[in-house]
Parts: sequence; C-alpha cells; structure tokens
Amino acid sequence: MRLLIERKPVKVYPDPKRVIARFFFNGEDRAQEVVKQVMALSDKDVFGLISPLLQEYSKRHRNITKILTRHCKKVKDCIERAGYDFEELDKYQMLLLGSYFTHEYSIESAAFFNPSVIEDPDQSDLVEGERRLIISFRAVGEGHISSVVFRRAMIDRNHNITVIPAGNYIDEAEVVKNAIYNKKLFLKKAAESRIDIDVLDEVGTKLNDKFDYATLRKIILDSKSVQEDDLKKLQYDKVLWLSDTYHEISFSRDTDISDRVLFPISEFERKGIEDARFVRFVKDDGSVIFYATYTAFDGAMIMPKLLQTTDFYDFKISPLHGVGAQNKNLALFPRKINGKYAMMSRIDGWNNYLMYSDKLTVWDNPVKLQAPLFPWEFIQIGNCGSPIETEAGWLLITHGVGPMRRYCLGASLFNLDDPSIEIGRLNEPLVIPNTDEREGYVPNVLYSCGAIIHDGELIIPYGLSDYCSSFATVKIELLLEKLKSSSCVIKHES
Repeated sequence: MRLLIERKPVKVYPDPKRVIARFFFNGEDRAQEVVKQVMALSDKDVFGLISPLLQEYSKRHRNITKILTRHCKKVKDCIERAGYDFEELDKYQMLLLGSYFTHEYSIESAAFFNPSVIEDPDQSDLVEGERRLIISFRAVGEGHISSVVFRRAMIDRNHNITVIPAGNYIDEAEVVKNAIYNKKLFLKKAAESRIDIDVLDEVGTKLNDKFDYATLRKIILDSKSVQEDDLKKLQYDKVLWLSDTYHEISFSRDTDISDRVLFPISEFERKGIEDARFVRFVKDDGSVIFYATYTAFDGAMIMPKLLQTTDFYDFKISPLHGVGAQNKNLALFPRKINGKYAMMSRIDGWNNYLMYSDKLTVWDNPVKLQAPLFPWEFIQIGNCGSPIETEAGWLLITHGVGPMRRYCLGASLFNLDDPSIEIGRLNEPLVIPNTDEREGYVPNVLYSCGAIIHDGELIIPYGLSDYCSSFATVKIELLLEKLKSSSCVIKHES
C-alpha cells in the first residue's frame, strides 16, 4: 500500500521579468571599433544618449551606473589600444561605453526547478509552530544557462507553506579573488580538466607549493607573451580560467535573499551552475555552517564544486577533488560520522555511492551503496539531497528513472552509525508525476535537491517537469515505519 502523500497547492513559477545586466563582449577588434565610434561623439551627443538610458534602466536594476562603470573598466585594455587614455574619460563617456558592453539576461525565462530547502539562519520574531525557510532553485535562461536563485518561505502552525514573492531587483555578487591555492591539488584538477600537460609542467615549475591569484596571473601572462601558437595560448588561458573556480563572492547587505543570484563566473561553469544541494551542517563544536554541492558545466565537461556560507551574503566556492568527486549527485551529510565527513555520490551515473574523508574538498574511495532494484528505477538511482538525520536512521530521498525516462521520488533508510548498512527501501515510489505535473520543459520528471522535517512532517520541494516547483508532505512517523518494515533484500558491493 502506497503512503499517503499530500501535494500542497503552492506552486512557485519562474519570473521572466527578473533580469540581470551582464557584461557583453563581441571580440576585441569589434570592441575597439565601438570605442572609436563612441569617442568620436560630441559631449552633447554622449549626454543625449546616456541620459535616457539611465532613466529607463534605473527602474530595472539597482545602481545601474555602478554596473555600467564596472563593465567599462573591463574593456580598459581595448580602450587604450584604440588610442585613448582611460583615465581621461569623463563620467558620461565611461557610462556610455559601459552600456555598449552590457546586455540584459533573463535568468528564469526558460525553466525553474530542482529546489533545495534549508532552515533560514534567521528564526526571529516567529510564533510557536512557525518556521522560516530558504529555498534554492535552478533557474534556466537563454542558451540553457543555469544559475542558482533563492526564495524565502514560511511554514505556519498548521503546516501551510507560503513562499514570499521575489523582489523586483536582482543583484550579482562582487567577486573576491583572494584564494590561496594548493599547487598539487590545483595541477591535478587542471589535468582532470584536460589542459595541455606540457603547459601544466611549465607553469608548475614556476609555482610555490602555495600561491595566490596574482602570482598565477603574472606567470600565465608572461608565458603567453612569448607564445605565438594561438591554440597554445588558449591552454594558458584555461589555467587562469580554472583559478576562477576558486573564489569568494559577497552580496550587498541591502539585498533580500530573493535578490541574490549565483550566476556562472568562470569559464569552467559558463554553461551553468546545476542542482545545488544545500545542507545545514553542524560542526564538532556545535556551530552551524551551510554547505552546498553543485555541478559546474562548461558545455562539455562537468566539475563538482562546494559552496559554503554562514549568512547567505558571503560565499566561498572551490572545486571538489578526488576520484569520488566525479559526475553529479554529490550530497554531504549534515554532520561528521565517526570523526569523518561523509558524502553521497553517483560517480558512474547509475548507482549511489558512499564516501568518507578527513578533508571537506578531497573525496576518494567511493563504495557502492545502492543499485537500481525496482522497475521504476531500472535506468538509474540517485539522491535528492543530503541525508536527513532521524532517530530511526539516515533518511535519504532518492530519485529513480524508469521507462519513458520517467523520474519518480523514492526513500531509503540507513544506519546512523554506519550508513553503509541499508535498513530499508521503499519498493514503490513515494511521489509519481501525475497528469497535472507531467507536461513541461522536460516532461515526466519529478526531482528534488533537498527536503526538511518540520513538526512531524517531511516536506519535499520538487520540480515539476522543470517548468515550476511545488511541495509534497508525508507524516515522517508513517514513512519511517514503512521503511523499517520493508521486506526488500538489500545486498551491497564493496
């Protein structure tokens, strides 16, 4: 008998009007021609062009003048190569030039799905039974470029869920490149990214065991300056691009959570940031930090990455290393187990794996934990977010792919002290796409990147065929009893 799942009437839809002002560059030669044409304009013409632009776009973006100025500074080299002194530009010339290197991008125009939910760090001013949540979503825009966006939600004492409407502005973070790199791990990740080994050997001989971005950039630029082969120059560029995958970002304190977007920054994630799985992690000393694993995609290769924050204003981002940090579906346990970090993964694309590590960013020795058992998951099984700790064991919401590439949600239970021991697994799906949910950007898909328990209810946010997201709930006591009484025979391979 299938568990009674309650589908909530709440649906969260994308908003195609939510746009960001992105830097736009159409090649150095064309950029220099644009610079020359703008600089040939009279002061009156410059002001006549930029003034209405500022009036129009100030209604669509927070501090549009700051954005245009920043984009102008990004083409400083082109301006100077065109024969002009960047420092001599007046403010209106700078703003107008910046506008020619700016375009609007609608981050949610194509799809909106794969939600993950965690407890908001701010639980102040609530009445008993209420809880404030942060929900992340994968938002997709033109060119199928994915980013991570947020909404705030409230659960009341009657388990009703209200998603707070998003703000009118979207804010990109300031990027801070102050990372200190480990040469051994950096060069290993570069080799995994298929960067020319001769280039890596040369760069490696010039780096100390620990180095910063400025040092690496100088080495790369010096090496490129004596290189005539354009393909070889590209390999040096790729080393610098890889360094961009280690960074910190910071949002303005006057932004709402819905104003903040994690948009691809480095070339190694230029095609998207996919499926962030957020988890509230409790450290050994009892302090709390929020982690998220996600997949960076450059159009050909994927790179698992780790994001961390304590306040959802400042984020630190770095790649994950090791033979276990491959493919998609990495999900961190919410605390250490027997003194080690623990992670779920799906390194082969079909099965669930379990890994342990002393270091949060290095993952080796994955052990197969689950393989598809039932017809609705014969194609693949994977996790739908981090395991949830209960008195009965670690509860893992899974996804299974069956005939006609239909995605369903399932559930498994694992031993608290030894998660390699599977206590039980539902032999039927927990949630199946119904008639109202099967049509969309990607038909017949239900998917989640994280659930939460509130007042005896398991709350699962999930994407509906990638066109919007909703919520399903089930009594946690009933679900755990069902899992503990599961009659399926489970065998593990080491």
